[in-house]
Amino acid sequence: MTFIDRDKFGPWVLVTGASSGIGEEFARQLAANGLNLVLVARRLQLLEQLGQELEQTHNIRYRAVGLDLTNENFLETLDEATRDLDIGLVISNAGEPLPGQFLTVGRDELLHGVRLKVIAHLSLAHHFGRRLAKRGRGGLLLVSSIGGLQGVPHVANNAATEAYVLSLGEALHIEFQKLGVNVTVLMPGPTNTPGIAKQGVSPDQMPMKPMSPQQVVSEGLAALNGNRATHITGRMNRWMAALMPRAMATRVMGNMMEKLFTGKGAG
Repeated sequence: MTFIDRDKFGPWVLVTGASSGIGEEFARQLAANGLNLVLVARRLQLLEQLGQELEQTHNIRYRAVGLDLTNENFLETLDEATRDLDIGLVISNAGEPLPGQFLTVGRDELLHGVRLKVIAHLSLAHHFGRRLAKRGRGGLLLVSSIGGLQGVPHVANNAATEAYVLSLGEALHIEFQKLGVNVTVLMPGPTNTPGIAKQGVSPDQMPMKPMSPQQVVSEGLAALNGNRATHITGRMNRWMAALMPRAMATRVMGNMMEKLFTGKGAG
Protein backbone atom coordinates (compact mmCIF):
# COMPACT_ATOMS: atom_id res chain seq x y z
CA MET A 1 0.00 0.00 0.00
CA THR A 2 1.19 3.52 -0.83
CA PHE A 3 1.04 6.27 1.78
CA ILE A 4 -1.15 9.23 0.82
CA ASP A 5 -0.86 12.60 2.58
CA ARG A 6 -4.23 13.30 4.20
CA ASP A 7 -3.51 17.03 4.50
CA LYS A 8 -2.93 17.41 0.76
CA PHE A 9 -5.38 14.87 -0.64
CA GLY A 10 -7.99 14.68 2.11
CA PRO A 11 -10.16 14.73 4.02
CA TRP A 12 -12.54 13.36 1.35
CA VAL A 13 -11.83 11.42 -1.83
CA LEU A 14 -14.25 10.85 -4.70
CA VAL A 15 -13.89 7.49 -6.47
CA THR A 16 -15.96 6.63 -9.55
CA GLY A 17 -16.44 3.06 -10.68
CA ALA A 18 -16.00 2.10 -7.03
CA SER A 19 -18.25 -0.96 -6.90
CA SER A 20 -15.62 -3.42 -8.17
CA GLY A 21 -12.18 -3.92 -9.69
CA ILE A 22 -9.65 -1.08 -9.73
CA GLY A 23 -12.13 1.44 -8.33
CA GLU A 24 -12.93 -0.75 -5.34
CA GLU A 25 -9.23 -1.23 -4.67
CA PHE A 26 -8.64 2.52 -4.78
CA ALA A 27 -11.33 2.85 -2.12
CA ARG A 28 -9.70 0.18 0.04
CA GLN A 29 -6.20 1.65 -0.09
CA LEU A 30 -7.38 5.22 0.44
CA ALA A 31 -9.53 4.18 3.41
CA ALA A 32 -6.49 2.43 4.88
CA ASN A 33 -4.78 5.83 4.68
CA GLY A 34 -7.57 7.31 6.79
CA LEU A 35 -9.33 9.19 3.99
CA ASN A 36 -13.11 9.52 3.87
CA LEU A 37 -14.79 8.28 0.70
CA VAL A 38 -17.46 9.30 -1.75
CA LEU A 39 -18.18 6.06 -3.60
CA VAL A 40 -19.83 6.43 -7.02
CA ALA A 41 -21.19 3.71 -9.31
CA ARG A 42 -24.49 2.41 -10.62
CA ARG A 43 -24.80 -0.44 -8.11
CA LEU A 44 -25.71 1.35 -4.89
CA GLN A 45 -26.04 -1.81 -2.81
CA LEU A 46 -22.46 -2.83 -3.53
CA LEU A 47 -21.26 0.66 -2.66
CA GLU A 48 -23.10 0.56 0.67
CA GLN A 49 -21.61 -2.83 1.50
CA LEU A 50 -18.11 -1.63 0.69
CA GLY A 51 -18.56 1.63 2.55
CA GLN A 52 -19.86 -0.04 5.69
CA GLU A 53 -16.96 -2.51 5.66
CA LEU A 54 -14.34 0.23 5.28
CA GLU A 55 -16.04 2.43 7.86
CA GLN A 56 -15.84 -0.34 10.45
CA THR A 57 -12.33 -1.47 9.52
CA HIS A 58 -10.61 1.91 9.18
CA ASN A 59 -12.86 4.24 11.19
CA ILE A 60 -13.53 6.47 8.19
CA ARG A 61 -16.72 8.07 6.90
CA TYR A 62 -18.30 7.34 3.55
CA ARG A 63 -21.06 8.49 1.28
CA ALA A 64 -22.44 6.18 -1.41
CA VAL A 65 -23.91 7.73 -4.57
CA GLY A 66 -25.71 5.39 -6.94
CA LEU A 67 -25.26 7.09 -10.30
CA ASP A 68 -24.98 6.32 -13.99
CA LEU A 69 -22.23 8.56 -15.36
CA THR A 70 -23.68 8.31 -18.87
CA ASN A 71 -26.80 10.14 -17.69
CA GLU A 72 -26.93 13.63 -19.18
CA ASN A 73 -27.51 15.26 -15.79
CA PHE A 74 -25.16 13.13 -13.69
CA LEU A 75 -22.94 16.05 -12.69
CA GLU A 76 -25.84 17.97 -11.13
CA THR A 77 -26.68 14.96 -8.98
CA LEU A 78 -23.05 14.46 -7.98
CA ASP A 79 -22.54 18.13 -7.17
CA GLU A 80 -25.60 18.11 -4.91
CA ALA A 81 -24.34 14.97 -3.15
CA THR A 82 -20.84 16.41 -2.49
CA ARG A 83 -21.35 20.17 -2.16
CA ASP A 84 -20.87 20.10 1.62
CA LEU A 85 -17.67 18.01 1.50
CA ASP A 86 -14.05 19.14 1.29
CA ILE A 87 -12.91 16.86 -1.52
CA GLY A 88 -9.14 16.81 -1.95
CA LEU A 89 -8.75 14.00 -4.45
CA VAL A 90 -10.77 12.74 -7.40
CA ILE A 91 -10.19 9.26 -8.84
CA SER A 92 -11.94 9.27 -12.22
CA ASN A 93 -11.92 5.58 -12.93
CA ALA A 94 -15.23 4.61 -14.53
CA GLY A 95 -15.15 2.70 -17.80
CA GLU A 96 -16.10 -0.63 -19.30
CA PRO A 97 -14.67 -2.73 -22.13
CA LEU A 98 -16.55 -3.07 -25.40
CA PRO A 99 -14.70 -5.57 -27.58
CA GLY A 100 -15.71 -6.41 -31.12
CA GLN A 101 -15.03 -5.46 -34.71
CA PHE A 102 -16.06 -1.83 -35.15
CA LEU A 103 -18.83 -2.44 -37.68
CA THR A 104 -20.40 -5.24 -35.66
CA VAL A 105 -20.87 -3.09 -32.55
CA GLY A 106 -24.05 -1.02 -32.35
CA ARG A 107 -23.77 2.74 -32.69
CA ASP A 108 -25.63 3.28 -29.42
CA GLU A 109 -23.12 1.07 -27.62
CA LEU A 110 -20.23 3.03 -29.11
CA LEU A 111 -21.76 6.33 -28.04
CA HIS A 112 -22.38 4.92 -24.57
CA GLY A 113 -18.64 4.25 -24.34
CA VAL A 114 -17.87 7.82 -25.41
CA ARG A 115 -20.22 9.26 -22.80
CA LEU A 116 -18.72 7.09 -20.07
CA LYS A 117 -15.06 7.59 -20.87
CA VAL A 118 -14.86 10.97 -22.60
CA ILE A 119 -17.75 13.14 -21.44
CA ALA A 120 -17.77 11.83 -17.85
CA HIS A 121 -14.01 12.22 -17.36
CA LEU A 122 -14.11 15.69 -18.95
CA SER A 123 -17.02 16.79 -16.77
CA LEU A 124 -15.46 15.50 -13.56
CA ALA A 125 -12.07 17.06 -14.32
CA HIS A 126 -13.62 20.44 -15.10
CA HIS A 127 -16.09 20.59 -12.20
CA PHE A 128 -13.86 19.22 -9.46
CA GLY A 129 -10.75 20.81 -10.96
CA ARG A 130 -12.29 24.18 -10.16
CA ARG A 131 -12.98 23.08 -6.60
CA LEU A 132 -9.44 21.77 -6.17
CA ALA A 133 -7.99 24.99 -7.61
CA LYS A 134 -9.87 27.02 -4.99
CA ARG A 135 -8.36 24.82 -2.26
CA GLY A 136 -4.86 25.33 -3.67
CA ARG A 137 -3.97 21.69 -3.13
CA GLY A 138 -5.19 18.19 -3.93
CA GLY A 139 -5.12 15.74 -6.78
CA LEU A 140 -6.86 14.38 -9.86
CA LEU A 141 -6.10 10.85 -11.06
CA LEU A 142 -7.54 9.85 -14.43
CA VAL A 143 -7.60 6.15 -15.28
CA SER A 144 -6.87 5.45 -18.96
CA SER A 145 -5.08 2.29 -20.17
CA ILE A 146 -2.13 1.22 -22.27
CA GLY A 147 -4.64 0.83 -25.09
CA GLY A 148 -4.75 4.62 -25.26
CA LEU A 149 -1.17 4.77 -26.54
CA GLN A 150 -2.20 3.75 -30.05
CA GLY A 151 -5.14 2.41 -32.02
CA VAL A 152 -6.13 -1.14 -31.10
CA PRO A 153 -8.17 -3.18 -33.61
CA HIS A 154 -11.14 -5.06 -32.14
CA VAL A 155 -11.40 -2.56 -29.27
CA ALA A 156 -11.14 0.50 -31.52
CA ASN A 157 -13.60 2.74 -29.68
CA ASN A 158 -12.20 1.80 -26.28
CA ALA A 159 -8.67 2.67 -27.38
CA ALA A 160 -9.84 5.97 -28.88
CA THR A 161 -11.62 7.05 -25.71
CA GLU A 162 -8.64 6.02 -23.56
CA ALA A 163 -6.44 8.19 -25.80
CA TYR A 164 -8.69 11.16 -25.05
CA VAL A 165 -8.26 10.64 -21.30
CA LEU A 166 -4.49 10.38 -21.73
CA SER A 167 -4.24 13.57 -23.79
CA LEU A 168 -6.52 15.50 -21.44
CA GLY A 169 -4.58 14.45 -18.35
CA GLU A 170 -1.17 15.21 -19.84
CA ALA A 171 -2.27 18.75 -20.59
CA LEU A 172 -3.98 19.29 -17.23
CA HIS A 173 -0.85 18.08 -15.46
CA ILE A 174 0.90 21.22 -16.73
CA GLU A 175 -2.03 23.60 -16.27
CA PHE A 176 -2.77 22.49 -12.71
CA GLN A 177 0.83 22.56 -11.44
CA LYS A 178 0.74 26.26 -10.64
CA LEU A 179 -2.56 25.71 -8.82
CA GLY A 180 -1.02 23.25 -6.36
CA VAL A 181 -3.00 20.31 -7.78
CA ASN A 182 -1.35 17.03 -8.81
CA VAL A 183 -2.66 15.41 -12.00
CA THR A 184 -1.69 11.89 -13.06
CA VAL A 185 -2.96 9.61 -15.82
CA LEU A 186 -2.79 5.94 -14.83
CA MET A 187 -2.48 3.45 -17.68
CA PRO A 188 -3.01 -0.12 -16.52
CA GLY A 189 -2.38 -3.10 -18.73
CA PRO A 190 -4.51 -6.25 -18.36
CA THR A 191 -5.72 -6.37 -14.76
CA ASN A 192 -7.43 -9.23 -12.94
CA THR A 193 -10.85 -7.63 -12.42
CA PRO A 194 -14.46 -8.75 -12.98
CA GLY A 195 -14.33 -6.92 -16.30
CA ILE A 196 -12.27 -9.75 -17.79
CA ALA A 197 -14.88 -12.33 -16.83
CA LYS A 198 -17.67 -10.16 -18.30
CA GLN A 199 -15.97 -10.47 -21.67
CA GLY A 200 -16.04 -14.26 -21.43
CA VAL A 201 -12.28 -14.46 -20.93
CA SER A 202 -10.41 -16.11 -18.08
CA PRO A 203 -7.06 -14.78 -16.82
CA ASP A 204 -5.42 -18.00 -18.09
CA GLN A 205 -6.39 -17.11 -21.66
CA MET A 206 -4.64 -13.74 -21.55
CA PRO A 207 -1.34 -13.48 -23.48
CA MET A 208 0.24 -11.91 -20.39
CA LYS A 209 -0.61 -12.65 -16.78
CA PRO A 210 -2.96 -9.89 -15.60
CA MET A 211 -1.72 -7.68 -12.80
CA SER A 212 -3.53 -7.56 -9.49
CA PRO A 213 -5.70 -4.50 -8.73
CA GLN A 214 -3.64 -4.06 -5.56
CA GLN A 215 -0.41 -3.51 -7.52
CA VAL A 216 -2.09 -1.29 -10.11
CA VAL A 217 -3.57 0.99 -7.46
CA SER A 218 -0.40 1.10 -5.37
CA GLU A 219 1.62 2.16 -8.41
CA GLY A 220 -1.02 4.72 -9.35
CA LEU A 221 -1.03 6.36 -5.93
CA ALA A 222 2.77 6.44 -5.89
CA ALA A 223 2.73 8.21 -9.27
CA LEU A 224 0.18 10.71 -7.95
CA ASN A 225 2.33 11.36 -4.89
CA GLY A 226 5.27 12.11 -7.17
CA ASN A 227 3.06 14.23 -9.43
CA ARG A 228 4.05 12.27 -12.52
CA ALA A 229 2.03 13.15 -15.61
CA THR A 230 1.56 9.52 -16.65
CA HIS A 231 2.29 6.07 -15.34
CA ILE A 232 2.09 2.72 -17.11
CA THR A 233 1.64 -0.10 -14.60
CA GLY A 234 3.97 -3.07 -14.69
CA ARG A 235 7.61 -3.17 -15.72
CA MET A 236 6.95 -5.37 -18.75
CA ASN A 237 4.19 -3.05 -19.98
CA ARG A 238 6.50 -0.05 -19.63
CA TRP A 239 9.27 -1.85 -21.47
CA MET A 240 6.99 -2.80 -24.37
CA ALA A 241 5.53 0.71 -24.62
CA ALA A 242 9.01 2.24 -24.74
CA LEU A 243 10.55 -0.11 -27.29
CA MET A 244 7.75 -1.10 -29.67
CA PRO A 245 7.07 1.32 -32.56
CA ARG A 246 3.52 2.67 -32.60
CA ALA A 247 2.48 1.02 -35.89
CA MET A 248 3.87 -2.32 -34.75
CA ALA A 249 2.08 -2.01 -31.41
CA THR A 250 -1.24 -1.44 -33.20
CA ARG A 251 -0.84 -4.59 -35.27
CA VAL A 252 0.50 -6.73 -32.40
CA MET A 253 -2.22 -5.67 -30.00
CA GLY A 254 -4.86 -6.09 -32.69
CA ASN A 255 -3.71 -9.67 -33.27
CA MET A 256 -3.82 -10.32 -29.55
CA MET A 257 -7.36 -8.93 -29.25
CA GLU A 258 -8.65 -10.91 -32.21
CA LYS A 259 -7.17 -14.17 -30.93
CA LEU A 260 -8.56 -13.44 -27.50
CA PHE A 261 -12.12 -12.70 -28.58
CA THR A 262 -12.54 -14.75 -31.76
CA GLY A 263 -9.85 -17.42 -31.59
CA LYS A 264 -8.45 -16.31 -34.95
CA GLY A 265 -5.34 -14.51 -36.05
CA ALA A 266 -5.52 -11.10 -37.71
CA GLY A 267 -2.95 -12.03 -40.34
